[in-house]
Amino acid sequence: MADDAIALDGFLDEETVPGDLHGSTARFRLTVSPTDERTDEMILPCSVADAELAHAVIHDLVPGDKLRVTGHLRLPRTPDEPIWLVVTALTVLETAPLTTDPATVATAVIERCGPYVCWFDADTTEVEVFTEGGKWVGTAPEPNDLGELLEDFEHRQAAGGE
Repeated sequence: MADDAIALDGFLDEETVPGDLHGSTARFRLTVSPTDERTDEMILPCSVADAELAHAVIHDLVPGDKLRVTGHLRLPRTPDEPIWLVVTALTVLETAPLTTDPATVATAVIERCGPYVCWFDADTTEVEVFTEGGKWVGTAPEPNDLGELLEDFEHRQAAGGE
């Protein structure tokens, strides 16, 4: 019988949670974006049953980490069952950027937008944008101006600039 395991890359959507009282299992949500189109993104619930891997998931991962998960997709059998991935292996591809000011963490949000990472600060309307690799894209004066900023950046890249 062939192994039907699949591997997916994505970003940890939010804090991980224990799946039981003892922390021998874990649950988390992974944002998977196979293309640069936002409409292709999905949030995939994941579960970990291996106690050692669950401990690492609960204690070592932070939202924004880029992960490669391998496991078995569980499809719903009835309309009220969820779809989820039972994770058997996990690799951290990139760690989320660390912030040093705790007040900044409480008032700011990092969000993915295709291949870009956007920093929304609650104290200002400006949005700072970077590529996944950390290259500076620019600052949008308002969140509604993100599309124009990204389009200008992509045109500069296509023209061989910057």
